[in-house]
Amino acid sequence: MAPLPPPESLRVVAAEPSVTGGYALLDSGAGRKLERFGSVVVDRPEPQAMWSQRLPKTKWDKADGLFDGSDEDEQGRWTHRGTTPRDWPMAIGGVTAVCRFSAFRHMGVFPEQALHWQWMAERLSKAPEKPRVLNLFAYTGVSSLIAAKAGAEITHVDASKKSVAWAKENQTASGLEAAPIRWIVDDARKFAAREVRRGKTYHGLVLDPPKFGRGPEGETWELFDHLPELMRDCVELIDPAFGFMIFTAYAIRASALAMDGVMKDVLGPRGGSFESGELAIREAAVPTTTSRLLPTSLYVRWQS
Repeated sequence: MAPLPPPESLRVVAAEPSVTGGYALLDSGAGRKLERFGSVVVDRPEPQAMWSQRLPKTKWDKADGLFDGSDEDEQGRWTHRGTTPRDWPMAIGGVTAVCRFSAFRHMGVFPEQALHWQWMAERLSKAPEKPRVLNLFAYTGVSSLIAAKAGAEITHVDASKKSVAWAKENQTASGLEAAPIRWIVDDARKFAAREVRRGKTYHGLVLDPPKFGRGPEGETWELFDHLPELMRDCVELIDPAFGFMIFTAYAIRASALAMDGVMKDVLGPRGGSFESGELAIREAAVPTTTSRLLPTSLYVRWQS
């Protein structure tokens, strides 16, 4: 089979403030980003923000939480100004996410994914039957809840019991306790391989793997080593009549071209259409014509 050509262009798709709910990127620069998650403002590392900060230092100094540490391994510690809540709600994508200061600088929600959630909901509305969605490396489950709200049956898989418990908190906060969601604590690679052997299929697959991780029994995940094998299993899990896949990679050292190549290698024979590029968040600057885009991750989307 002749190799597939590279994409004609790689897109940069920006999450505008109008789609990110209670989130806003207030400013960025000097290797940091100033964000609002609901009622709480945080100051976190962002090495890709190589430009100058625009807001005065007095604005940055009012952040409720500041994370000190290396962005490379995401390890460090939070310091707080005044009294900050243990957790708090934030509306996004039509559901409610419970935010908190995690040990790895995250709040439990990635607002740039709102672009994927919109795209996913549109695909699900066109499914010929009640859609089934598999969410691997599903973390705190915002994607799972948005897909469930769109009418899908969800299989939510994550290796962390703590993350699945957090996802269930989000389910309750969103009033979706009756939604058809299977919560599974398992290694994503092992689960996908078992589903292939069982002959299971899904209309939608959502993958947001980390660069490195461990399964519940100590299994090792390395993005650059294990992604191709997992992708081959995922292709087998896509319903032959109707399907889509959303893949996101926060390993920015990789290239969008590399992620595009992996997806086309396994999904190219299925036909369909691909879209590859970068997700970004637009700063909430005024006027918007001068606001900047902060890159966050690489992505590939496919639909049959």
